Amino acid sequence: MSIFLGKGKEKYYLRGDKLNQHGIIAGATGSGKTVTLKVLCEELSDMGVPTFVSDVKGDLSNISKVGENNENVEKRVKNLDLENFDFKSYPTNIWDVYGEKGIKLRVSLSELGPLLLSQVLDLNETQEGIINIIFKYCDENGLLLIDLKDLNQLIDYINEKREELSKKYGNITSSSLSAIKRKLLLLEEEGGNEFFGEPSCNVMDFIATNSEGRGYVNILNSKKLINSPRLYSIFLIYLFSELFEKLPEIGNPEKPRIVFFFDEAHLLFKNISKALMEKITQVVRLIRSKGVGIFFISQSPLDLPDEISSQLATKIIHQLRAFSPKEVKNLKDVAGSLRKNQDLNTEEELQNLGTGFALVQSLDENGIPLPLEKVIIRPPHSSFKLLTDDEMTVIFKNSNLYGKYFEGLDRISAFEVLSEKIRQENAALEKAKKAEEEKKLREKEEKEREKAERALEKKRSKDLRYVNKGIDSMLGTITRTIGREIARGILGSLRKR
Repeated sequence: MSIFLGKGKEKYYLRGDKLNQHGIIAGATGSGKTVTLKVLCEELSDMGVPTFVSDVKGDLSNISKVGENNENVEKRVKNLDLENFDFKSYPTNIWDVYGEKGIKLRVSLSELGPLLLSQVLDLNETQEGIINIIFKYCDENGLLLIDLKDLNQLIDYINEKREELSKKYGNITSSSLSAIKRKLLLLEEEGGNEFFGEPSCNVMDFIATNSEGRGYVNILNSKKLINSPRLYSIFLIYLFSELFEKLPEIGNPEKPRIVFFFDEAHLLFKNISKALMEKITQVVRLIRSKGVGIFFISQSPLDLPDEISSQLATKIIHQLRAFSPKEVKNLKDVAGSLRKNQDLNTEEELQNLGTGFALVQSLDENGIPLPLEKVIIRPPHSSFKLLTDDEMTVIFKNSNLYGKYFEGLDRISAFEVLSEKIRQENAALEKAKKAEEEKKLREKEEKEREKAERALEKKRSKDLRYVNKGIDSMLGTITRTIGREIARGILGSLRKR
């Protein structure tokens, strides 16, 4: 099976069984990259191969609309000697991480896993170890880790319990937890709260055909997402990692299972961490055996890291401009990386290619690069007119996947469980504190009561001493008086005698 790309000396085809060897579409602004991309997506769809395209400029969703004839199309059709060229639309799904202009895309943190999360956040070894502890703690305690509020709550909880948990899992420092929270804050500012959640997207939903057997063109609305390169990288890695795990090895199939196209690819690798770069390189290298092809789209082949560009077999290079000494040098480097064609002055052709023309290098049946060829790209069957917001809304809301992902799930997860646990612990502490205060109050009251009783007893003893003394004095007086009276009586009697 093959893809009709356009016309060189003769009609030019790309072999379907080599598209999983990846490729690049490059060229200056206005040189025809978008048309080439649409042509590839159309050909693959007709072949029954779904595609996934990141649309940065917002000019790819019109592939869902029937094309229309115009002067430029007529001229191109005539130059290519195309007979019975028709116009048609292609089955399309439009996706959006933010859920504003497409089917909502979400990924749960549990689905992403500790390794990918650590790489995306560019954590050091110590911080990565703590992320692993957090995931392990969730597994052991039956906690769902779904979104960023779950992770932030866990970090706060573990920080409170770090002395206790350090004895079980290893040293957990407050400084490392704080560093992770700062990284999460950056992720939140890029839109992480919208991206992380449930239901998680099932990557197998991208590998679908319609009732006619034509592959779906899955368009990721990236106009807003491209300004959040961290989220863009997260989704890319998650997507490829999931496909790598779920798809069986098939080597070089007659046609790929799915082909991915990433527009403005240079932004994907801008300021990327070493760990993330290594992960992307590994995925690109290994996923071809799963029958998955990846095409990067950029203004120059040199925009891509060497580790990536060295793995791209199909190269479609539109006009490259060279106005500065650096651009002239880059142009020579690009020309030197392409296989020579004795009939072409590669360096000169790259500067002088007209709109819609490209120098193409692909593989033969043995996987050997074919000589470079100048090709005029065929016109798309679909429309060139940009869709209105209403037209885009109709497309994604009528998708059979819209209902599946429209409503977000807010299950009881780590945030709710730990919030309740903290509430209960705080209530218990408050109760214990109150009980302790009441105990102290009772003890104080008991001491004051005992003190009062002792004072009263002391007073009573003192009063009793005064009473006894008075009684003794009174009795003494009475006794003395009686004694005197008796004595007087006796003496009086004696005197009378």
